[in-house]
Amino acid sequence: MSRHTLSVLVEDQPGVLARIASLFARRGFNIESLAVGPTEASGISRMTIVVNVDQSPLEQVTKQLNKLINVLKIVELDNTAAVQRELLLVKVKADANSRSKILEIVSLFRAKVVDVAPDAITIEATGNHEKIQALLISLEEFGIKELVQSGMVAVGRGAKAVSERSLRSS
Repeated sequence: MSRHTLSVLVEDQPGVLARIASLFARRGFNIESLAVGPTEASGISRMTIVVNVDQSPLEQVTKQLNKLINVLKIVELDNTAAVQRELLLVKVKADANSRSKILEIVSLFRAKVVDVAPDAITIEATGNHEKIQALLISLEEFGIKELVQSGMVAVGRGAKAVSERSLRSS
């Protein structure tokens, strides 16, 4: 199995997310990451879906997604041809002895401290999946009190765009 990132343009309508997620669930696929938000075109949202499946079953799901009336376009984004980012907020235990070590790690990963308390530091980081995981591993020794991680968002590199304008030419 391999990891695949799908960029799906959909009409911004109630129930679209549920229909797409249920299509993956019926096939027994676990969605590793899901992010949905508006696009530059009014009434159209972009879903970035990350799944870990074989190529053949993914093609079947893609064909079924294309049959849904609210799905406008599906593009599989190649990891090397796309900019991919996740957002992480993590609260780490921090006392007087560990605070400077934590701040050094934050600096190494080009993250930001967004809140400081007497016994904890909250850190914000953005980056690809590997960078976020490496940061978490580095912070584990201090004790992670709480974390929240967004789904991946991705866009293809270069001038070519998957947008409403490209839909009209399809």
